[in-house]
Amino acid sequence: MPRENIKMKIILRILLIVPVLLLISQVSFTEQSNGIHKPLIVGVFPRRNATSTYKLFKPMAKYLSLKLGRKVTLLTAKDFKTFWHNVKAKKYDLVHYNQYHYILSNQQWGYKVIAKNEEFGQDYIAPAIVVRRNSKVQKVEDLRGKKIMFGGGPKAMIAYIYARHLLQEAGLNPGDYTQAFAKNPVNAVLSTYFNQSDASAAGNLILRLPVVKKQINVSKLRYLVIGKAYAHIPWATSPNISKSLSHKIQQVLVNLEKSAQGRRVLKSAKLTGLKLTYDKEFDPYRAIIKKVLQQ
Repeated sequence: MPRENIKMKIILRILLIVPVLLLISQVSFTEQSNGIHKPLIVGVFPRRNATSTYKLFKPMAKYLSLKLGRKVTLLTAKDFKTFWHNVKAKKYDLVHYNQYHYILSNQQWGYKVIAKNEEFGQDYIAPAIVVRRNSKVQKVEDLRGKKIMFGGGPKAMIAYIYARHLLQEAGLNPGDYTQAFAKNPVNAVLSTYFNQSDASAAGNLILRLPVVKKQINVSKLRYLVIGKAYAHIPWATSPNISKSLSHKIQQVLVNLEKSAQGRRVLKSAKLTGLKLTYDKEFDPYRAIIKKVLQQ
């Protein structure tokens, strides 16, 4: 074969290979742009006001960024409505929300629970109804005709749905009392303290929270009733992230208490730990939701 033909074949092969290599490079770049190096978005529900939430969880976002080797952005919301809109829009890759939020997002979009809070050494939580210590309300039935401030909107698991379950067990249904909503459980309890409501619904640890104790004299309040405790508030990952990344995030969270830096992150978030949890731990909540909301 003439030498010129051999050279020509080599040149043609090179010309065919170069576009393929360029295409592979472009695909690789596109994959990176579409997810590999995108910031990880962390969402935290407005259990407290947005300013407090950001201050408490910003160190956790920085720690996750350090451990995962990627940018992590903390995204807060001013109220439950805005927060839930973001969940539905799948804006959060890692999300900290209540048990009802998790159950809905797991059922509808495949979010996976990876951890749950431990607060004051407890990784479970119960609803509580709070009244003033000098209130004439001595039992749940006495709330008939009274104003009850629920801590959050209609999707608040502990401070609304489960609290309504306590009222139902005492024979009180919507219409038997005046229902009102505060932006969060802290504001609900404040409303009772300042005589803006006869009772308020929140979690059973609400009177131990520093954000509450700094604002009022909690000794002037008391728990009227406390429900049965189940799994604490969960953390879940979006179905949009890989299983391997979800597992890495889980390991970072549940091992926070094992290092000095991690314990500082927990302290900032007012937590004593983050614990492994599984979907079946939320079945009792599913039963309560069915009874109260017929869902």
